[in-house]
Amino acid sequence: MNHAFPVTRAVLVGVALIQGVPSVCAWAQGSAVLEVAKFSDGTIGQALPDGWKPLTFKKVSKQTTYETVKDGETIVVKASSESSASGLTKEVKIDPREYPIVRWRWKVENLLKNSDVSRKDGDDYPARLYLTFEYDPDKVGFSKKLKYKAGRALFGDIPIAALNYIWETKAPVGTIVENAYTDFAQMIVVESGPQKVGTWVQEERNIYEDYKQAFGEEPPMLNGVAIMSDTDNTKERATAYYGDITFTKR
Repeated sequence: MNHAFPVTRAVLVGVALIQGVPSVCAWAQGSAVLEVAKFSDGTIGQALPDGWKPLTFKKVSKQTTYETVKDGETIVVKASSESSASGLTKEVKIDPREYPIVRWRWKVENLLKNSDVSRKDGDDYPARLYLTFEYDPDKVGFSKKLKYKAGRALFGDIPIAALNYIWETKAPVGTIVENAYTDFAQMIVVESGPQKVGTWVQEERNIYEDYKQAFGEEPPMLNGVAIMSDTDNTKERATAYYGDITFTKR
């Protein structure tokens, strides 16, 4: 394994977000709100929401299942994970300076007993929102450029960084920590513990500020969005629901 740029799920997610997508999501110039995921306009029973594609991993044989369902009066995406890992992804091109606020809603039916953001064998979450950022040499230090070049030699086009917004079991809300496998991805705990299990939670984060705090530099363009529920490391099960995702101006 290349220790300067280890082969991790974080890297593979980034590659999948970039490769194999025919076109980038486009919006009207100057829109106040960018609707990245309009799951509520979907069709019940639909496996893939419009504009999204599956995210799978070669070394993970069992995949999480996703489908659009009706929860109350709203259509959402349901994720069912049992010792499995996969996600749904969408390629975008968003300037985090112009659209720094991401909003989404989600619900989990249960927590994972052995989820632990500090450990490789605990790197599972009932729900996560995953954002990747493209490589911009003008915004990257020398050592990071070398690491990026090493990674590109192994994987081809890859993003330079990723933010994972996660629902954790024990870590305090607000925790920002490197992924247990690589500093390519930073984990941000937005929900933790059982208090809100079974209820819809509306989230809002400033990705511009989160990126600066997590990586210590200005963020480049956002190039990918993914949702994922995974339990392959802990060998547990989880059910989660994802609502619409938007990016807005300040």
